[in-house]
Amino acid sequence: MNKETARITFCGGVTSVTGANFLFEIMKNDGVRRKLLVDCGMEQGTEKAKHYNASPFIFDPSDVDILLVTHAHMDHIGLIPKLVRHGFRGVIYSTAETRDLSVVMLEDCLKLVTQEAERTSTDPLFEGEDVRHAFELWKKIDYHTDFDLFPKGPKASAEKITVYLKDAGHVLGSSMFEISVPLNGVVRKFLFSGDLGNSPAPILKDTEKIEGVDYIVMESVYGDRNHEDKADRLRKLRQSIEDTIERKGILLIPSFSLEKTQEVLYEINKLFEDGHVKEIPLYLDSPLAIRLLPIYEKYINDYNKEATDRRLKGDDILNFKTLQIIRDAEESKAIRLTRNPKIIMAGSGMSTGGRILHHELNYLDDTNTILLFMGFQALGTLGREIRDGAKEIEIYGHKINVRAEIRNIDGYSGHKDSDHLVSFVEDTAGSV
Repeated sequence: MNKETARITFCGGVTSVTGANFLFEIMKNDGVRRKLLVDCGMEQGTEKAKHYNASPFIFDPSDVDILLVTHAHMDHIGLIPKLVRHGFRGVIYSTAETRDLSVVMLEDCLKLVTQEAERTSTDPLFEGEDVRHAFELWKKIDYHTDFDLFPKGPKASAEKITVYLKDAGHVLGSSMFEISVPLNGVVRKFLFSGDLGNSPAPILKDTEKIEGVDYIVMESVYGDRNHEDKADRLRKLRQSIEDTIERKGILLIPSFSLEKTQEVLYEINKLFEDGHVKEIPLYLDSPLAIRLLPIYEKYINDYNKEATDRRLKGDDILNFKTLQIIRDAEESKAIRLTRNPKIIMAGSGMSTGGRILHHELNYLDDTNTILLFMGFQALGTLGREIRDGAKEIEIYGHKINVRAEIRNIDGYSGHKDSDHLVSFVEDTAGSV
């Protein structure tokens, strides 16, 4: 008998923090090679990313049997329609939450892909039919269920190959995939962590504990540093709001539409509801984030105890009386006519596009403005340029003197830091 083996190929998500894409191949004695893909994400934030996203896959998509999706961020799902366009006809699995979020995220991505193709007179990475077809292939798996990946058909295995999902605590519906594979008479467990949450998080439950795993493919975005204390993040947010009120100014928050926006809304709601700061208008000017809010309202069983308790007491945790939902471009322009002090949250989180650019154009030359970054700013982005101290920037062909005060809160990162990544793996030793 030939030795049974498993092999992992790192097709993306290495040497950069985006573009997660891992090929997991299982070779059994029945002679059948089973191919699983974990995530199929876009590279983001650099010129190199455009080349990567447009390049052919290093595997044949038509040979892949199953795609497992850890969560709905674009650097984990953004190339799924491209995968379908180039021949993938297998099954896509994720939690129900991830599927629902991905519908909104990929519809939004389709618009950007189409606009880029028109701007550059090139073929689009994918089209609407590819997105629709992807969701025809997409099925749901619940947390904490042993699921047989190949129950029938030509790829069925005499010894079950199963997957078990645990909560990664990163974004709504985020999962770790624990794949159990019988190899040479021993069941080996392979864990694909996806992105691991910076627990405890404002809304979601903590990352679940992992035990008895033999091999781990784990994220390490912040493997070289630790975040500031979690108590400091709320204190800094409160201070920024108080300073904005005192100055009668504007607090600008570039927002990441999935998770960061919902977390910051929750924290500001808490400050307002508990009377820690005076309530002032907050304009949520992110069409994508607004479309995601009802999905967060749908899956309340994913909330942690504090968020659950607040809901039970009647607090609509993602809403408050001074929150203004901005629906269209005209309403966005009208924000400039409203009185200060006020808070404006708008995409994108790294100031690479979206409505935040218009607000930065209007307000960055004002000394009464605070620009508050709430997350990682990649090299090559306008957000990174501003955060690193640029005194003059360009937006839509206009030169702007940066007179606003620039602040940064690292504690709202959605990723575990160095010490917590080490803690995560401490109890995972398997039988190898």
